[in-house]
Amino acid sequence: MAGRGRSGDRIEPSFSGRPARDDDEFSLDADDRIARSRSTRRGSSKPPERPAPRRRREPREREGGGLFGFVRRVIYWCVVLFIWAGIGVAGLVVYYGSRMPSASTWAIPERPPNVKITAVDGSVIANRGATGGEALSLENMSPYIPEAVIAIEDRRFYSHFGVDPLGLGRAVVTNFTAGHMVQGGSTLTQQLAKNLFLSPERTLERKVQEVLLSLWLEQKYTKDQILAMYLNRVFFGSNAYGVEAASRRYFNKSARDVNLGEAAVLAGLLKAPSRLSPARDADAANARAQLVLAAMREQGFITDSEVKTAMSQTPASAKSYWSGAGHYVADMVMDELPGLIGDVKEDVIVDTTIDKSLERKAEQSLVDVLDKEGGKLDASQAALVSIDGTGAIRALVGGRDYATSQFNRAVKAKRQPGSSFKPFVYAAALEKGLTPFSVFNDAPIRIGDWTPENYEKKYNGEVTLATALAKSLNTVAAQLVMYDGPDQVIKLAHRLGIESELQPNASIALGTSEVSLMELTASYAAFMNGGYKATPHVIRRVTTAEGKVLYENTYDSPPRVLSEQIVAEMDAMMMGVIDSGTGKSAKIPGWQAAGKTGTTQNSRDALFVGFTSNLTTGVWFGNDDGKPMKKVTGGGLPAKAWKEFMIAAHKGLSPAPLFGNGQLIGDPNGQPMAQTAPGGGQSGSGQPMTAEAPPSTIGGIISGVFGGGDSANRYPQAPVRQQSATSGNGPVPPADVAEGGYDSMVPPGDVGGPQSTSSVQPRRTTLLDLIMGQ
Repeated sequence: MAGRGRSGDRIEPSFSGRPARDDDEFSLDADDRIARSRSTRRGSSKPPERPAPRRRREPREREGGGLFGFVRRVIYWCVVLFIWAGIGVAGLVVYYGSRMPSASTWAIPERPPNVKITAVDGSVIANRGATGGEALSLENMSPYIPEAVIAIEDRRFYSHFGVDPLGLGRAVVTNFTAGHMVQGGSTLTQQLAKNLFLSPERTLERKVQEVLLSLWLEQKYTKDQILAMYLNRVFFGSNAYGVEAASRRYFNKSARDVNLGEAAVLAGLLKAPSRLSPARDADAANARAQLVLAAMREQGFITDSEVKTAMSQTPASAKSYWSGAGHYVADMVMDELPGLIGDVKEDVIVDTTIDKSLERKAEQSLVDVLDKEGGKLDASQAALVSIDGTGAIRALVGGRDYATSQFNRAVKAKRQPGSSFKPFVYAAALEKGLTPFSVFNDAPIRIGDWTPENYEKKYNGEVTLATALAKSLNTVAAQLVMYDGPDQVIKLAHRLGIESELQPNASIALGTSEVSLMELTASYAAFMNGGYKATPHVIRRVTTAEGKVLYENTYDSPPRVLSEQIVAEMDAMMMGVIDSGTGKSAKIPGWQAAGKTGTTQNSRDALFVGFTSNLTTGVWFGNDDGKPMKKVTGGGLPAKAWKEFMIAAHKGLSPAPLFGNGQLIGDPNGQPMAQTAPGGGQSGSGQPMTAEAPPSTIGGIISGVFGGGDSANRYPQAPVRQQSATSGNGPVPPADVAEGGYDSMVPPGDVGGPQSTSSVQPRRTTLLDLIMGQ
């Protein structure tokens, strides 16, 4: 419809479909205006009327404008973004969840088995395995531990569903405010899921999987079960996994006995186990513990008075890692365990024969001597083994400091025993018919290219075997090997317990074949217990955590390896070593003791092995690199350490005589000695020993610990002394020697031979003359 202008003329609609405005013509270009002017002149003589100005309309307010509209738009787009974010998250969850195994196949991985190694009194020597400690239920551990962990790590643990949105939000705000990562948002369930199933890498996929696994754990297990699994598997630093391992590592006690202050230290470790370790930085660990105590107070777990008490319970600085001689024992147990029960697939308890009190005394005795004299004498290492008559190892120290060196010198190192090997030579000679009163000439001797000399390079002329052993005369020992034959000495040594290979040569008399300290010491135990083999062992029993017996040793019926008469004579002669010979430094007040010193060439090794009626103990001093010490002999540092240990070990015990009462009984003219029933010695049970009725087991000799079984029917009887027929200058030599089996070792020079003290026959000029009876 056309409108009217001011003069009443029609106003044509514009090309845009709206009324033309009076300023529209100004929007035309010059050509349009000229054309329009011409058209107007042709059609009318009147000039064109200007259109009336159109009334300007007020701009209409946009719908929903202002602050309210802005807020509505923000909310709208937030909802949109939230929906799309939810869709995106759901997509990621579905995607990463599809990459995981089916939930029906999920299962808690088996916790690595722990080996709990205990002493005879049940106290723990060490825990071995990947975790370093046994698993404990919440009921068995100190209640402060779970409370401290919940307070500092996950205060809403018992209320959330595996993921804590409030805790996550708080962590985000805290970290944003601080400008860096200061707080995590993971729950204990999430941490457990990560430890059980996932790698430590920080990726979106791992985080999504962690959440899914946390939800599964919450559905599958109770809160207490989840908390117990977490506390028994989480890493506490210093190779300790789980609260039991950490408690023993840092406080040398079970997690059952941890106090409030110690629990706070353990809980504080979880943030940074290595950096906050008490073994590394005790101040940082204690500062973190104060924060844990404050969190526990805030959560209502403890009172103000308990906080004050805990602050006064500041734990002592942690011990150096893996310190203590008991770890040598633990290593030995772990080496032997697979051979007894196979692969360890569950937690086991290994009961050992170790007496922790003796173990500490043994370690201290070595350290005392090394600290006092080791430096000036160039002795840097030492080892000790102490064994009872059954072969049970009561104490074992493999070196000066386990934390510095874990090599077990008592078990794995093989060294020349020196003169401490001589008792085997003398025992073989006694079995061949000689007696402690048989006389040999201590004089220079040459066997082939070998010329043995006494340590002091002096000679004593005619001496009895008892004197020769007490003074450790090398020339007499060499002659005895010629008399016995090296093979006989080796057989006897193996029979008593030496397992190492021994070389059948004349120098075996001076201990040139290498053996370990443990086997040497165990072999001496046969002299202590009345002639029975003492197989060294440290494991008594192996059981599962539920009490099922997997292994129990069976050393209750050992074979007899020496006759009672030989044992009594050897004990009496070795007593002379301590009473008047090279081992005077080993005298124990109030106790009969016997033993033998040993020193190798240039003092590279020094040993003392000796025994009472209670223990047989061997001590070694030397250097790992074989560097010579400064004139250290077996009667020096080793004898001193042996004495210190044995005095401490026998404190409070009633003195008991050695087997045979340590007396040489018989005709000093060399006639065979007989063990008398009334006074010829007593067993550990106090009953007289007689040759006619020997005890059937080791228990009848030592302490009645074992019983049952007559070993006489299971093992051949030990050889007894051969009745020697005299032929001029003494006993007839064994057949194998008389037949020339060792002619190649016969020395050409003047040398003494075995003689009866009553003999008035002129001395032969060579050993060959003696052997051949010429």
